Amino acid sequence: MRISGVDIPDNERVQVGFTRFFGIGPNNVIALAKKAKIDLNKRIKDLDRDEVSTLMKALETFKVEGDLKKEIRENIDRLKAIHCYRGLRHIVSLPVRGQRTKTNSRIRKGKKKTVGSLTKEAWAKMEAQQKAASVAKNK
Repeated sequence: MRISGVDIPDNERVQVGFTRFFGIGPNNVIALAKKAKIDLNKRIKDLDRDEVSTLMKALETFKVEGDLKKEIRENIDRLKAIHCYRGLRHIVSLPVRGQRTKTNSRIRKGKKKTVGSLTKEAWAKMEAQQKAASVAKNK
């Protein structure tokens, strides 16, 4: 079933299915079901048109999907614009909430880049390039 642009499998219970909306978690599902007066143990396929319409009206009171994503993006852009610490961490793509970065945080930092010591092969290759450049410069 498609509700407010979100596909929800028909066989899921209402309590699980409503969490498919971005911004609606387990706690908000209970509040949403109370507002819409829907039983949490019902299956999505068993909802009738009246229940779906009351659900859509109840969803309007929550910030979900595009509106919520837009607000989050605006908040991050504001932090970047004022150059606060969290904004700078967003700009540099580092963890924002105080996690360690010596190890871990590979998702934010990307693939590991070795800095410092070189292997013998890499060192020899670099020296050969420098010799070739100096020979070409002297000619």
